[in-house]
Amino acid sequence: MKERTRLHGQWKKWILYWGIIASAMTVIGMILYTWWTQIPTTIRIKAGVDQTFDFHVPASGEVYLEAVEVGEFGDGSKPESLKLDLSQKVTFKSEMLKTYQMNVKLFGIMPIKQVSIQVIEDRMVMPAGVPIGIYVETQGVLVVGVGEFRAGDGMACAPSKYILRPGDYILKVNEEIIEGKKQFMELIEENGEKELMLTVEREKELMKLQVTPRENQNGEAKLGIWVRDNAQGIGTLTFVDERGNFGALGHGINDVDTSALMELDEGLLYHTNIISIKKGTNGSPGELTGMISYSEKNVIGTIRDNTSAGIFGSCDISKMDSLKDARMLPIGLKQEIRLGDAQILCTVGDEKEYYGIEITEVRLDHDNVNRGIVIKITDPELLSLTGGIVQGMSGSPIIQDGKLIGAVTHVLVQDSTRGYGIFIENMLDHS
Repeated sequence: MKERTRLHGQWKKWILYWGIIASAMTVIGMILYTWWTQIPTTIRIKAGVDQTFDFHVPASGEVYLEAVEVGEFGDGSKPESLKLDLSQKVTFKSEMLKTYQMNVKLFGIMPIKQVSIQVIEDRMVMPAGVPIGIYVETQGVLVVGVGEFRAGDGMACAPSKYILRPGDYILKVNEEIIEGKKQFMELIEENGEKELMLTVEREKELMKLQVTPRENQNGEAKLGIWVRDNAQGIGTLTFVDERGNFGALGHGINDVDTSALMELDEGLLYHTNIISIKKGTNGSPGELTGMISYSEKNVIGTIRDNTSAGIFGSCDISKMDSLKDARMLPIGLKQEIRLGDAQILCTVGDEKEYYGIEITEVRLDHDNVNRGIVIKITDPELLSLTGGIVQGMSGSPIIQDGKLIGAVTHVLVQDSTRGYGIFIENMLDHS
């Protein structure tokens, strides 16, 4: 009995020891992760401008360079590389538009990441904040579902099962280029129950897939898939530069069924007016409803790219009365953003207005490009009109201290007053 009690006591000690070790490792892991995220993987600085960073990380950084000033050199010499103490404030400055690499080592010993320091132009852009109608056509047709149907003999069949997947883009049928859903369905019907060769793009990779249609109970040849060839909706124009290039939405156009980023063939921007507002509540996002007339006279621009950071292209400012008196603003990089008061520019009525917000968090190295800024709507008027952030406000410019710093991208479903934004520098990468 005593031996059993002794062994039981030893087991309890071992469990306690391992529990303490596991807890300590968890705490250490959390601290290391926090330090890792406090140093961005990509740092952008404006050419010819001092940019000061305060990382608060016990690490050193070695920058490899040719002619860049970093901190104080003393004798004015320009070494091949510079070693920096990242636990202290450091100042970067360069006159050259180029990219430098910085190797970061924790405690000066353990390599933890490589940082790209990109020197960019100090750009001026025009914050827009106006609603836009969006129409895009995909490359080929997008597979949004794969299923089964009843064949002519009454048996269930699924010709495309294990061959095609939701998110695939069918670009060719027997080497004939697909330009739309109607043409695709006609080619399948004309082919009958003979084997087809499909050219498919899957996750940026082209492949050839063979599939044999079956006739349904109406004698129509089918593949057992659902496809889509276009998308439309409304959003908010974020900025326009001096050449008429625009950025909008702050996130890509994704298919509602597959969540895949839609491969753009061509797209147009249309003038639109907000005609109603569904107010957002906790647990139920609101929505702006716009009226779009898809006529040539209402076209205000063309969409060139659909990316994870937004849609981009060129527009005609002369066709947008609300932008004729707008002024250019400098951009603010992520290290220039401070917590506290800011504004968003958006149109929820007849005219665009500035509304007050609070920036509650800045995530310098978040793994989701669209969620670098955390915001809360504080403006009583906007809260009264919309309840906070609603669908259709994506792309609304975020402005702080006279600089365009980002755009609204998402709303928190459980709290419609809170949401996320993208850094403007991430959008400008594509413009």
